[in-house]
Amino acid sequence: MLRGPAAALLRRLAPHVSGGGCGGAIHRRVPPPIASSLLSRFSSAPTTFSSSPPSSSSVAGHDEAAKEEETTEISNGDSGDRLSISVDRSGLYNPPEHSHEPSSDSELVKHLKSIIKFRSGPISVAEYMEEVLTNPQSGFYINRDVFGEGGDFITSPEVSQMFGEMIGVWAMCLWEQMGQPEKVNLIELGPGRGTLLADLLRGSAKFVNFTKALNINLVECSPTLQKIQYNTLKCEDQPVGDGKTTVSKLCGAPVCWHASLEQVPSGLPTIVIAHEFYDALPIHQFQKASRGWCEKMVDLAEDSSRFRFVLSPHPTASLLYLSKRCGWASSEELEKVEQIEVCPKAMELTEQIADRISSDGGGALIIDYGKNGIVSDSLQAIRKHKFVHILDDPGSADLSAYVDFASIRHSALEASEDVSVHGPMTQSQFLGSLGINFRVEALLQNCTEEQAESLRTGYWRLVGDGEAPFWEGPEDQTPIGMGTRYLTMAIVNKKQGSPVPFE
Repeated sequence: MLRGPAAALLRRLAPHVSGGGCGGAIHRRVPPPIASSLLSRFSSAPTTFSSSPPSSSSVAGHDEAAKEEETTEISNGDSGDRLSISVDRSGLYNPPEHSHEPSSDSELVKHLKSIIKFRSGPISVAEYMEEVLTNPQSGFYINRDVFGEGGDFITSPEVSQMFGEMIGVWAMCLWEQMGQPEKVNLIELGPGRGTLLADLLRGSAKFVNFTKALNINLVECSPTLQKIQYNTLKCEDQPVGDGKTTVSKLCGAPVCWHASLEQVPSGLPTIVIAHEFYDALPIHQFQKASRGWCEKMVDLAEDSSRFRFVLSPHPTASLLYLSKRCGWASSEELEKVEQIEVCPKAMELTEQIADRISSDGGGALIIDYGKNGIVSDSLQAIRKHKFVHILDDPGSADLSAYVDFASIRHSALEASEDVSVHGPMTQSQFLGSLGINFRVEALLQNCTEEQAESLRTGYWRLVGDGEAPFWEGPEDQTPIGMGTRYLTMAIVNKKQGSPVPFE
């Protein structure tokens, strides 16, 4: 039974279906110049030189005229003498204009190959993953919109407006537990197209004191997605002194973009939302071998035409993180696994969040697909809503891995004694406890039949388990519920008590 502050907030949400954010298939990650410099040096050299003719093999393909000596006469001052300079050009080999077939490799593939060749050895799965997803020039997330039916996958906010609204209920409840501060940093990590935040702001529009308190901070590295988020949040730039500030017309709150959480100003109570962010952080993979745990690496095949997986022949620095992760596991858990995935960046990010919440107050909500324990071998690639091989055409598919929620818990608790960790619970339990059942009933009373069908489908995808039993459409479009595959976890300042709905 819904009760307390969440119930009061839910009753006051906007009663209508907003435009967009409903329906759509869900396939999201579920079980998810040297030559020029040399030439310039030759052309500028003032010295007279002569070289002996090379062997015939070294000058194959030369023009016969190039073998002849070129003689130039230069006047020697007032004496009128002439100085003869002979240059033997037979040793200057000019390769044909097209000495080989052009490569069909993408710029990212060329970049990855050059890294491996420069190091004369393989790179870690984590480095491969980071380059593929966030390389500044060719990374998967950097220069295009990968979300929605026209992209490569669909996330929960794109499925239904109700998801963002429920996150808004959670954020407002936390704000009340914090004592309703006049100013609060609302931070979203990896906002995608900004759909979740837009639905959160629309749903909370009636709660003026809450929206007035917001300073919105978006942690986003993609310029393309930043522009989309700007439009989704209906932002506009307003002059302030000699500069300008960006404001969302959905609620009047200022909006700033940052490349990392560290760049977000501290000092204010903080609400962090990390929805499907952790799963894209680069992971290291380890495999048990006869000589112990070995790191799985990405190398070039012998003909350098493709990538392949290999095991590192020597210990790697990331074994320190593996040792740390194994220290959090029981001997029984370790005996059952032959492979382990470790995400150092998830540990470091969690420590940053815990430190900020400890000093400034507030809390963080993490929603992702994963396990509450060791993750073995979950790395996967999705292109145009279909699974593909991880090493196939890097940069053209999304890479993601299961989130290790147990690791997040330990990282937060070790980082600060002033925070508490709650969960994980399933997404179905989380949304149900916040009142999504009542929300869908309210929306169904104020919508068209087409909207009603979209609401029911979206509801199932958010909280259901497996294929929807009510579906009468094409089999390849059957809604698949992700209510039990996705988990939610909260990290809060201990002074605020247990957050809704983790009491």
